[in-house]
Amino acid sequence: MGELIMVGDRVLIAPDGGERKTSSGLVLPASVAEQERVHSGRVVSSGPGYVTPNPEFSEGEPWSQNREAVRYLPLQAQAGDHAFFLRKEAIEIEFEGDTFVIVPHGAILALHRSDADDILDSIGPIEDLDELEDDD
Repeated sequence: MGELIMVGDRVLIAPDGGERKTSSGLVLPASVAEQERVHSGRVVSSGPGYVTPNPEFSEGEPWSQNREAVRYLPLQAQAGDHAFFLRKEAIEIEFEGDTFVIVPHGAILALHRSDADDILDSIGPIEDLDELEDDD
């Protein structure tokens, strides 16, 4: 059929559903779990982010490169994250037989990213740290 593309600051989440088990071993049916204020699910995709004006944009210089009038401030939520969000802000949709919720990024309370490689990639290679120690 096609791809579902999120716009703006929206996040597409596949909600955790069904029965849940409490820490004491009680099984909560899905109807009870739906009444909770905070729900959770896996982030499927997110929009480009918050729209901000582009300070480099100018209509008065026809010789300059064609620049966009807006920029996007990226979102923290990434595909694969586990999100905790406010239920009252979520909009439930069905797409190609699957149930999803669309949530504004501001309604996400917390994200759990299980892959530690993302953190290591942002720090850089560890070999660089060894070179710094050798310089001393």
